[in-house]
Amino acid sequence: MRIHKEAQRSLKLGIDSIIEQFQLPLSFSSEIESEAARAASNFRLEGGDRGDMTDLPFVTLDPATSTDLDQAFYLEQDGDSIVLYYALADIGAFVPHGGCIAQEAWNRGVTIYGIEGKIPLYPISLSQQAASLLPDGPRPAVLVMVAIEKDGAIRLLSVESIYCASRAKLAYDALDMRENPLLEAFAKRMWLNDLSRGAMRIDSPQQEVVADENEPGGVRLELRSRMYSEVVNSALSLAVNIALGELLREAKVGLFRTMDTPNESAIRQLRRSAHAFGIAWDVSESLYDLQRRLDPANTNHQRFLLETRRSGGRASYEVFSEQKKPWHSAIAATYVHATAPMRRLADRYVLDLALLVANRETVPDSLIEILSKLPGVMQRSENRANGVDRAVIDLMEAVSLQHRLGEVLDAEVVDADAGIVQTLEGAIRARATNLPRCNHGDKVKVRIAVADPTKRLVRFSCVM
Repeated sequence: MRIHKEAQRSLKLGIDSIIEQFQLPLSFSSEIESEAARAASNFRLEGGDRGDMTDLPFVTLDPATSTDLDQAFYLEQDGDSIVLYYALADIGAFVPHGGCIAQEAWNRGVTIYGIEGKIPLYPISLSQQAASLLPDGPRPAVLVMVAIEKDGAIRLLSVESIYCASRAKLAYDALDMRENPLLEAFAKRMWLNDLSRGAMRIDSPQQEVVADENEPGGVRLELRSRMYSEVVNSALSLAVNIALGELLREAKVGLFRTMDTPNESAIRQLRRSAHAFGIAWDVSESLYDLQRRLDPANTNHQRFLLETRRSGGRASYEVFSEQKKPWHSAIAATYVHATAPMRRLADRYVLDLALLVANRETVPDSLIEILSKLPGVMQRSENRANGVDRAVIDLMEAVSLQHRLGEVLDAEVVDADAGIVQTLEGAIRARATNLPRCNHGDKVKVRIAVADPTKRLVRFSCVM
């Protein structure tokens, strides 16, 4: 597809501006690249106390183009239970504490997407080659085994260091679920677990940029819902993160992913939103009970459930405290991040801790000190990644509309107090002037008044 030259220019200038604004590191130093290459070439699986799991037919499931493969899995039936063998890339086997690679990872915090493809947390020679669970030979990994019962109850069975050999690199868009019945069965049991916890499965669509020569600027935005294979696969990671969260909570140590429940002010706003969406909510009914009876397949119910997730505030990281139970209100569970060790800095250390706790080994003070520093580092890193993500979306929205000034679009009100609307086409959110008195969810028509890629700014004017 051909993208209009002006759109190409706007995109390049916009991306360059984002890179400069957020001071994004597009490459690693020669010292770090050399150290990573040495670590990859010098690593040997022989020796040590890793368990040999190369006989198990692990596979990975990711986007077709992905090469930074954090997770590989194998499922087996054991009586009424389904047992998940979940191998997680052991980046720590290549990256010692305190070295130049680790120091740079602490500076980056997370992999950033949307710029130059992605800006990795670790050098490509490790994160997309030597440490990645690609199907080209044995790899070191941390194995987490979890069993799930018919009623959705999950049990952590073990955590151990292993080496494994993935058999296949499966892709979301080519997966035949009929060939993976245990994968779907595990996910369905996990969804029962969601319901028992009071969590709701909400699969929010994502904006995607599409080159379209029929559009005035050669670019348009559209919403893409997650594929069923993606939703099913995410159940494996969720089960492991919840199981490890419970392990560490019971041990009274750890780094947890948390989110507060909505406060009284947020509940009042949610009651107004429920009314706008046509949802009956009795004053005696709790938010928890309301969520349990809503239907995620109902569009209005789904929008309300998304509102409840946003009302809980931003997710954060917290070390264990006796004064407060670690809790993630959207997940409705004690929960950790441990399943993306090559893409999130904290996951490596949570896995290190889980290995020690699960095997009743002493947790060194040095690891406790590391965990205490991670909440601030991860918050700063996530703030930057989220800022980049928002800036890229703002840029793409402005570029997609810059040749359509004056056009009238259908939209709905998503924040009546702030005058924010979202277009039905492309899900573009922006402020609208001349907005009459309205409620959340009201349908309106808006004219494209401003679409400025240099400022990454879109503004609408309500026409009815």
